[in-house]
Amino acid sequence: MAKRQQWPMVVPAGTTMVGTARVRDESRPTMTTAQRRIYEKTGVPPQSSALDDASDPTDPFDPSLIRQPVSIGGAPKKAPKYRNTKCEHDGIKFDSEKERSRWFHLIQLKAAGRIRDLELQVPFVLTERKKRDDGKWERASKYVADFVYVDVETGNKVVEDVKSVATRKNRTYVQKRKQMLAVHNITIKEV
Repeated sequence: MAKRQQWPMVVPAGTTMVGTARVRDESRPTMTTAQRRIYEKTGVPPQSSALDDASDPTDPFDPSLIRQPVSIGGAPKKAPKYRNTKCEHDGIKFDSEKERSRWFHLIQLKAAGRIRDLELQVPFVLTERKKRDDGKWERASKYVADFVYVDVETGNKVVEDVKSVATRKNRTYVQKRKQMLAVHNITIKEV
């Protein structure tokens, strides 16, 4: 492996630009990746002797230099479309607190003997997987019900979905609700 040779170009001290290229300031040591990420997240410069240099005209504690915190993962998380809060209970993940609350209520009904065969997140196939004319496969479409159980009093199978006023109007959901009625002859109970 050949050794790199020093670049013969000499740049006078204090030069900031050469043509369109920016000259790197070598007076300060660069931060490590960890220090840079901490600095980007908190706005607080890392504790190092290079930043404590008395000849440095910039004050690292000047409030105008402190940036707003930035999440390390990039852009800040966007709020959910329908303002739901995902949650978990006993290892079961729920899409909303309302859905988790309904789960607790259904468990109580099951304990009281009013319902049986309680299931969570049950998939129903609406259209089967099919091969197109060009040889490519079209995926099957399915609907995943939040809860499925049998009402002991009537003996009917109940398919339940927890919906807010806004999500009941979702076009995709409305279409799948209609397909459930057409394909499986099941009316979805919206809670």
